[in-house]
Amino acid sequence: MKQLTIFFSLVRDGLDSATTGNTKYHVWMGALTLIMLLGAYSYYIQLSEGLIVTGMTDRVSWGLYISNFTFLVGVAAAAVMLVMPTYVLKDVDFSRAVLIGEGMAVAALIMCLAFVTVDLGGPANAWHLIPGIGTFNFPNSMLSWDVIVLNGYLFINLTVPLYILMKKYQGKEPNRRVYLPGVMISVFWAVGIHMVTAFLYAGLPARPFWNNALLGPRFLASAFAAGPALIILALQVIKNNSSYKIEHTTIRKISMVVTVAAQVNLIMLISELFKEFYAPTHHSISAVYLYFGLEGKNALMPWIYTSITMNVIATCILTIHLLRKDLKWLNLACILLFVAVWIEKGMGLIIPGFIPGPWGDIVEYFPTWIEIGVTAGIWAMGFFIFTILVKAFIPIEQGTLRYNKS
Repeated sequence: MKQLTIFFSLVRDGLDSATTGNTKYHVWMGALTLIMLLGAYSYYIQLSEGLIVTGMTDRVSWGLYISNFTFLVGVAAAAVMLVMPTYVLKDVDFSRAVLIGEGMAVAALIMCLAFVTVDLGGPANAWHLIPGIGTFNFPNSMLSWDVIVLNGYLFINLTVPLYILMKKYQGKEPNRRVYLPGVMISVFWAVGIHMVTAFLYAGLPARPFWNNALLGPRFLASAFAAGPALIILALQVIKNNSSYKIEHTTIRKISMVVTVAAQVNLIMLISELFKEFYAPTHHSISAVYLYFGLEGKNALMPWIYTSITMNVIATCILTIHLLRKDLKWLNLACILLFVAVWIEKGMGLIIPGFIPGPWGDIVEYFPTWIEIGVTAGIWAMGFFIFTILVKAFIPIEQGTLRYNKS
């Protein structure tokens, strides 16, 4: 009963902290709210008229929604790159960023579930994914495994930080024997959520573009590049707009993680290109469409070459030590890498897997304004949730917000 009282007090004080701020903060939250409302209106149109208002068809049945879902699974998994050094290796520098990384993981996972919901056509269809009630088809379906690992990872990333925050809120030191087992599970679970998502695609033999043994490892490499890159940018925004101290050493160490992951991701991209084009077969036709176009149709070519260009530039900047130490160059590299992986995971992976169709027909996909509106709304919701979590976390971590027993 006492712990429940402390929890509600934590929620109340956290909300008080999240609803106070300067003009810049309220403008930021107001802008996110406006975008969410526009997204809600776009989703209302989709619910009213059906998925016909999207660019998806029976030929390309996964589009912008599933592309963002796939990308955000990687962003959520990237929190493990901060969790392990902090809780297992006791690295003080990483500890300054770990709860921010876990907050980002929570926001990303909620966004993942939102993108799956809007892709289903309506929230009422989500009951099919509930074990014991819907047609879950466990353990045969990889989709059922994906539902389990995503919700399990969300539960871990909610409970472990909540325990730590509640102890700090009371002015006590968290007990390692209580939270360390959850941390160790989350390390393996983080790898699992992205590997299972990769297996969801790689396990479809009728889609040779995805039927690739390298897909899982490349998912991890790109996730550990784009996720920490976003964390680096978020840390600097927090540092510049709050009293929370973020040492340059913390950013420097995270940038090393991003650098190695970006290099590995680029090597894997080269390996895939070699496999597809050194001795091409009829299974390479989706890759041919993606990189060179087919029958005069080449809607994805600008996307993939933009992604590759950004990827190479970002990796080069990160690899050169003098440039990586300069925050301006580091920020540029992080932005380029984040956008590059977002394109790579969506327009460069999901869409070409459907083209050409089983009968060789080429039906190109273009997201509609409804899809873009819904997508923008979900992203705004994710940033809104992340901002609230960070705003509540900072005063507790700094020791300025403590439980009042009276």
